[in-house]
Amino acid sequence: MNDIGFLNVNVYAVTNGMPLEGAFVKVTNNDNLLLTEMTTDESGKIATLQLPSPPRELSLDINNSLKPYAEYNLEITKSGFMSQLIMNIEILNGSSAIQNVIMQPSANNEDPLSRKIINIKEHTLYANILPKIPEEEIKPITLPSGYIVLDRPVIPETIVVHDGIPNDSTAPNYYVPFEEYIKNVACCEIFSTWPTATIRANVLAIISFTLNRVYTEWYRGQGKYFTITSSSAYDQAFSYQRNIFEEISVIVDELFTTYITKPNIVQPLFAQYCDGKRSTCPQWMSQWGSKELGDRGYDHISILKNYYGQDVYLQQAEKVTGIPSSFPGYNLEIGSRGEEVRIIQRQLNAISNNFPAIAKLVEDGIYGNNTMNTVRTFQEVFNLPVSGIVNFATWYRISKIYVAVTKLAENV
Repeated sequence: MNDIGFLNVNVYAVTNGMPLEGAFVKVTNNDNLLLTEMTTDESGKIATLQLPSPPRELSLDINNSLKPYAEYNLEITKSGFMSQLIMNIEILNGSSAIQNVIMQPSANNEDPLSRKIINIKEHTLYANILPKIPEEEIKPITLPSGYIVLDRPVIPETIVVHDGIPNDSTAPNYYVPFEEYIKNVACCEIFSTWPTATIRANVLAIISFTLNRVYTEWYRGQGKYFTITSSSAYDQAFSYQRNIFEEISVIVDELFTTYITKPNIVQPLFAQYCDGKRSTCPQWMSQWGSKELGDRGYDHISILKNYYGQDVYLQQAEKVTGIPSSFPGYNLEIGSRGEEVRIIQRQLNAISNNFPAIAKLVEDGIYGNNTMNTVRTFQEVFNLPVSGIVNFATWYRISKIYVAVTKLAENV
């Protein structure tokens, strides 16, 4: 009975980003045995599912050869929308998986039996994948192309992911919000059951690797129209619309503007890594090795210094594109007053137009009980730790959703 994991499902419409109430969700295992059927509420959610999973120890043991996670399938249907089948959702023992489902309207002449199928790739620590092709740690800088400002590292609003090797012209390109890309990669590359310090170190390496590709315009300098690939041999693993683990998501929300660098360089460190089991990399971070250091009580900075050198340090990106206002540097909570509170109240009111579970607020700049309760509801709807406090992660998630809903309103 203790060998269970958790699954949270959120269903949205692709056209306006609004939650889909009344979507029918069917859950099966890989033997096609029906486990449950539910419908979504006004926030596009179903009740959290508890699903059997292998023992947690399997994901913690470098010598284990068994698959450490269970796999389940979701079929989602809603009148007026194309049905969707998501296969091989990973469930880890004791972890909370989040599966976001983006539904597309069905065309008038579309076969009613047609459906969109998403097949989540096997986790890189279990699958047989090609090892990373080594590259220079410090990259040459090309002239700015105009795609993004290159005089300093910035956090892009969107990452363009080429779903294949660089020269595969048949592979699709996906436009993925930056934080969602980092979460996706981290959930493909490491296990959410690992020590928090280990997860933080690996997330920082993934962010730095990605921002180095952005800053140096590595593929655009080669005439490619994408930022990065999903090939673990060339870049980092990525599985389109895969489930995300809450334990990893929370850490990415905290760290997504932070990267690794060294003295006397401007660019984010090209933080290469390998699994440390099937392939070894003395000059890079070992994923399983970082897990062992986390078990020994190393913090994330010590883990990074162990692999990338004692001179590495963490740096904040100077600009986050597509976000209207920067975090003030302190938490907003009961008793807070001022323009920052008013900004959050205004943004939550705009978001509530699309998410009716989020109550409207008086934009008075006073952080009282009503504001706290509305923040709590926002955190529940968007799978954040529910505290009623606007910290770094909640501030930027509110800002991100606000940008999305206001852009949609402008296009209506």
